Amino acid sequence: MLWSTRELRQLREEAWRGFAALDDPLTSLLDMLDGSQGWRGRGPSLEAWVACELKRWLQTRPRPRPAQGSPGLKQLQARAVRVLAESPPSLVEPLVSIFQLQDADRSPLLAHIHRLHQEGRFKEAVVLGTKLQLQPDLDFETMSAPLLLQDKVHLVERYVDSLPDLQQRLLALLDSWCQPGFDIRVVARWYPQVTSVRLERLSPRELSRQVLRLLERYGLDPALCPNMITQQHLAALRYLCHKRLVERSLSQESWAEHVQGLVGQNQWLQEQLLQLLTAHNDAAVVARCVLDLSLPTEQLPATVATELNRLRLQEGTTEAPFEDREDDHYQLPIAREDIHFLASWEALSRHQEELLQPGQVVGVDLEWKPSFCAGGRPRASLMQVAVEGRVFLLDLPKLLSPAGGPAPRAFSRLVSRLLSEPSVTKLGYGMAGDLRSLGASYPALAHAEKQLRGSLDLLQVHKQMRVVDMPAPGVDGARGPRGLSLLVQQVLGKPLDKTQQLSNWDRRPLGEGQLVYAATDAYCLLEVYWALCREPARFHLSGDLARSLRLGRSDRSRMQEPPRLQKALASPRQVPAEGVAIPEVRARAFRVVCDSMLQGLARSLRCLGVDVLVLGAGEDHRRAAEVARQEGRVILTSGLPYQKLRAQVGAGRCLSVDCSLRARQQAKAVLRHFNVRVTPADIFSRCQACNCDQYLKVSKDMMKQLVWLGSHPEGPSSTGDKTTQNEDERETGSAPEEAPGCGTYDPPCRWLEEADLRSRAPATLGNGTRLQLAGVPAGVLQRRALRHFYCCTGCGKVFWEGSHLGRVAAHFQEVLEGAPGSREPGQAPGPAGSSD
Repeated sequence: MLWSTRELRQLREEAWRGFAALDDPLTSLLDMLDGSQGWRGRGPSLEAWVACELKRWLQTRPRPRPAQGSPGLKQLQARAVRVLAESPPSLVEPLVSIFQLQDADRSPLLAHIHRLHQEGRFKEAVVLGTKLQLQPDLDFETMSAPLLLQDKVHLVERYVDSLPDLQQRLLALLDSWCQPGFDIRVVARWYPQVTSVRLERLSPRELSRQVLRLLERYGLDPALCPNMITQQHLAALRYLCHKRLVERSLSQESWAEHVQGLVGQNQWLQEQLLQLLTAHNDAAVVARCVLDLSLPTEQLPATVATELNRLRLQEGTTEAPFEDREDDHYQLPIAREDIHFLASWEALSRHQEELLQPGQVVGVDLEWKPSFCAGGRPRASLMQVAVEGRVFLLDLPKLLSPAGGPAPRAFSRLVSRLLSEPSVTKLGYGMAGDLRSLGASYPALAHAEKQLRGSLDLLQVHKQMRVVDMPAPGVDGARGPRGLSLLVQQVLGKPLDKTQQLSNWDRRPLGEGQLVYAATDAYCLLEVYWALCREPARFHLSGDLARSLRLGRSDRSRMQEPPRLQKALASPRQVPAEGVAIPEVRARAFRVVCDSMLQGLARSLRCLGVDVLVLGAGEDHRRAAEVARQEGRVILTSGLPYQKLRAQVGAGRCLSVDCSLRARQQAKAVLRHFNVRVTPADIFSRCQACNCDQYLKVSKDMMKQLVWLGSHPEGPSSTGDKTTQNEDERETGSAPEEAPGCGTYDPPCRWLEEADLRSRAPATLGNGTRLQLAGVPAGVLQRRALRHFYCCTGCGKVFWEGSHLGRVAAHFQEVLEGAPGSREPGQAPGPAGSSD
């Protein structure tokens, strides 16, 4: 039966009078909780009320505590343990706190936890074990494995918090699941009660990322996780093979050096590398790689084996046949003797005046050895400073050691003077990131980014050029240039040769190719700048470019600030080229994948019927490119990942979202940019929580029965997002009812039938989805005008008719077809931000 408001008020008054009158409130409390008041079994609403009242009583009254060592303490604790075993989860924390159950007899507590675990209540078992500090007495793998299978690693992290031994065991367990050939389904079969196993989240690649995150959090040695390191090496091999065999942007020498360091004598990695190589159809290239690395040849295809024998008979070896010719790339316009490699303060001091000459322009760049494994980004190895006619290559490890010495102090002062001198224009490409890396590598230069004055980041200029649709030949192909190389091609006619980019920059002496590459990367900044100043109109830039580009720190920060929505939509640089029509797409046919930082935008788009996938927290941004290519989705991202992602997908398939805007504004800008047509019928056609577009309609009478049968309340439902809810999300539980000019919310879906339920208590659908009935307030069930509910078959979230449709229609009026002020169908809109 349900308790009426009057009965609850009466019970509360009696309980409070009892607490005030009795001399022994602890015994009185146990009497009430032990069933003498008749509250247990009277429904989840009363159990929730009891927990709420108990917490309120503890907050407003001095908290009673049994005296330590008192004769009745053990009896009170034993009785409290029995009550705890029969109480809802909401009462666990107050009981543990009041009766000091951490010090109680552990045997009944452990027995209760084991019983919870056997019943499949894994979360309750782990939470109780954590509160009672029983982790040392429980089997770690048995307690944690079911939660890891359910992707609830945050509970396991809480379970091992402040316990270094268990932290290492957690990493060892996850690392064991990363070993080659391990089948996670074997572990899943040990726990048949786990019904929502997300095996895609337990792939070796995903587990390796979790292990790496935990290693950094706990500050442990990566050597404790050899399988994770092996998986990282495999991912690095895939990347290097792609760079060498597909993009052809890595020299054979650098490729062989990195691969040899990754593979070593690991037989499994050797086999994986051979599979990657033989998948490439160029036998000569594969044979060259096998020969350089001395890989086993027993399983090589016949064509590769023949080519390998031919190479062995040759007296000398040559570079792989597909290396690009010099004529295809930008060439350094200064002589080799004008490249100065400086490894001592004495040598550098002779060039101080050239570096600090007022009024000149210098190009600044950095290089560091690439890292493919755990352990953080390596320190910067080389700093390039280019002036007209010369390039200085500064050997950072030599010039800044020993730390604190007179020569390193003098070098630090020189760098500070160069960066802070406003009359010297410093050019860079992604300069802020380079200076942060420089400061992170050497404490003496920790404030380099803050000292910067009179600088110009050509990356920001490049963004303006791209906005006006100025592609270079070949940018959509796998071998197309990107970043600075693309800018050089667009401005100077040829891209940079990037084959030395991933070489070992810690090696001394540097190779001749490395020296020329490093000098070229810095000097090309000067030539690009001069070209932009000579012909700004050709690149759709300001006519007074030479003066406007010399920016101080305050101007630079304003330049980098993303435009507000009104400016973004009105800016002529962001309007499609004349005569180019953007094809219209229906909202339900528009498919995107969002960065994990754009959760609010994702919910707003789903609210309008758009199919939106969202990367998980900590998930690599490259995953967005994989999903976009496989499923034909558009990437929505922000910040630095945009530059990497836009080069991995086709033209117009990646959009940089302005994070200074609110979620609703971002959604409108995206819809305008891609000319998406939204109709009233699209609103709420998808679940904002899980993106599912399949609902079951439930009558009010059946919903009452399902709520009544629910025996394990879990608190208010949640969409899974831990960020603060904004005003767009305050009514996520309610579907809309009639709204002016928009009709009535009634999506096409069938009624829930008995055959659709695997279990009625708790209500579980045939696909294993458990309905989130705890999110349905009791008052909603009493509404006379309420006709039915809608249950998402993907996550179980329950929706009902409310007033949300009218507000959503009003918020998105300008993009909603048929609404006053909306655009005409097919009208080409202005984009929301920089996209490609």
